[in-house]
Order: sequence, then structure tokens, then C-alpha cells
Amino acid sequence: MARSHSGPPESAHLPIRLTPGASADRIDGWDVDAEGRPVLKVRVRARPVEGEANEALIRLLAKALGVPKSAVSIPRGGQSRTKMIEVAGLSNDEMRTRLTGL
Repeated sequence: MARSHSGPPESAHLPIRLTPGASADRIDGWDVDAEGRPVLKVRVRARPVEGEANEALIRLLAKALGVPKSAVSIPRGGQSRTKMIEVAGLSNDEMRTRLTGL
């Protein structure tokens, strides 16, 4: 099924530094990576086994952002602690506003 090219649906991109095996699932706030780019620090209780930590990250972000889990994906960094998250249906500004209120 071909998607029409009238313009892509909006999606936000969010760099994450994930810490698996934490004592609680929580968003710790903003930090900067080695290149000085902003990253959101997130901890999850799940271990990095068979995608469990990534699944916990998607659940936590979907709940925090008020979007369905299906809107949250990990296009880059699935096996890494530093990941790029994509959130369908939100602009980067909307996403930052929702995360800043947490």
C-alpha cells in the first residue's frame, strides 16, 4: 500500500540515554552527550535482555507523552544505551513541552 506524498505525517525525534536495571522506571531529565547535544536521561527496571529494556522505555515514554505505544519507535540505537526515539503525531516542540512538564 503506497503512502501519498502530500507531506509526511509529523514525528518528533528524541535522543535518549537509557539506563536499564534501575530501581524504578523514571525520566531523570535532560543532559548533554559527548558532542554537546541534548539527550533525555531515562531509567527502567527492565534488564537489557531480549528487548525488555527497549519495551519498558517505549511504555514509559508513551505514558509520559500521552500517546499510544504504537506511536513510539526506536529507529536507531536499539542495541545501544544511546538511542534515537521517534514519536509519530507529535512535533519536536510539542514533545519537549510535554516532557518539560514532568
